[in-house]
Amino acid sequence: MADKKRILLIDNEAGLCRMMEQILVDHGYLVRSFTSPQKAVEEFKAGAWDLVISDIKMPGMSGMEVLQIIKAKQQDIPVIMITAYATVEMSIQALRKGAYDMLTKPFEPDELVYRVKNALQQRQLLEENRELRAELEEKFRFENIIGASEGLKSVLERVSKVAIRDTSILVTGESGTGKELIAQAIHYNSPRREKRFIAINCGALPENLLESELFGYKKGAFTGATESRAGLLETASGGTLFLDEVGNLPMNVQKTLLRFLQEKEFHRLGDTTPTRVDVRLLSATNSDIKEAIKCGVFREDLYYRLNVVTIHLPPLRERCSDIPLLASHFIMLQNQKFKTVIRGFESEALRCLCEYEWPGNIRQLKNVIEACMAVETGEYLSRETLIQFIEADTGNTSVSSDTKGISTDVPYTAALEHFEADLLRGLLKRHKGNIDAAAREAGMNMVTMYRKIKKYGIRKEEHLPG
Repeated sequence: MADKKRILLIDNEAGLCRMMEQILVDHGYLVRSFTSPQKAVEEFKAGAWDLVISDIKMPGMSGMEVLQIIKAKQQDIPVIMITAYATVEMSIQALRKGAYDMLTKPFEPDELVYRVKNALQQRQLLEENRELRAELEEKFRFENIIGASEGLKSVLERVSKVAIRDTSILVTGESGTGKELIAQAIHYNSPRREKRFIAINCGALPENLLESELFGYKKGAFTGATESRAGLLETASGGTLFLDEVGNLPMNVQKTLLRFLQEKEFHRLGDTTPTRVDVRLLSATNSDIKEAIKCGVFREDLYYRLNVVTIHLPPLRERCSDIPLLASHFIMLQNQKFKTVIRGFESEALRCLCEYEWPGNIRQLKNVIEACMAVETGEYLSRETLIQFIEADTGNTSVSSDTKGISTDVPYTAALEHFEADLLRGLLKRHKGNIDAAAREAGMNMVTMYRKIKKYGIRKEEHLPG
């Protein structure tokens, strides 16, 4: 019963009202009908109904008035208007005031059911989109980006300042450091968060295809262009377009992109009419664009247009204190995905994990943990398992000054305790001070969790929201 959709039906013709009610009830809907629009409006409560169906011509209060009052109470509820005197002007007026659909009398029962199904499906899609957007905004909140190192904190402070400003940003850093993650965080913390975030890898497509993907083309622009097509710049209108590996853009595409940044318009391939869109451009590179400028393969004027603000992501070897937190996060994700119960790393494996230089950065760490969890037979990932996927000899690796207790100069017990304290702080932060939730993720009982919080002098109040 709880899954049945709830419909509020309003029509002053009692016979028609009963007939529509019976049709909808027979198709599994919960229906409450009113012949008095005033009474229906009084009874309407936001969130209590999934759909409203109302006649337009009624004594005392017109359907248009009903529509306005209901929309004022709940903007997102679909409303189907019924009339025997449909005109183009009336339809336009109803749609402008928020009606989802118009149904003209007389109508067949099947048509009523069809219109109702469409309206409810549209509502469900809107709800799913809102939920997805809320999940994305939560996922890309700055405090949910894993890590507590000074290097990452500095990056996130800078990102939080520039996210709200509608300016072009160039994210630099080695491959695998999380440049797209930062670009997504910028988008979902900006005024454009309600619109689309679209990413394209500029190095993954051939030159001719990249140009048409970005700018679109007009029908007949080239062999095979059987219809006009919008490019990613148009698709992202109102939102954000992220150009990954922007240093690989061919010169002809650079020229068109520069024109867009200067004029806010461009031409589709084969089109003589300019197209104007409102898009924020974010870009990223792991290459030295200044060197590319010297070599004549990247336009200096475009570089300065893209690089209004630079955000540089440090490699993982410079934020070693984040490795245990990232590892714990990836283990949790894999456990959730495959219903496994891996609790973490054995002490020797953890030492090896923290001393390794990670040339592939966070992406490599994630892949290694996934591989380890695929073959591990125990509750903890062992050194023997780990060294199958990374070089075991870490004697020549350099250790950053940002190790904060994980450096090989510090006794191992102290390093392990520091890792444990950082892990607990990270868990409490992620769960907003909820010790029970943090203990479950860590695989500890509540007593142990409280004991360790006390041992390390961690104050849960620091991690409470607001």
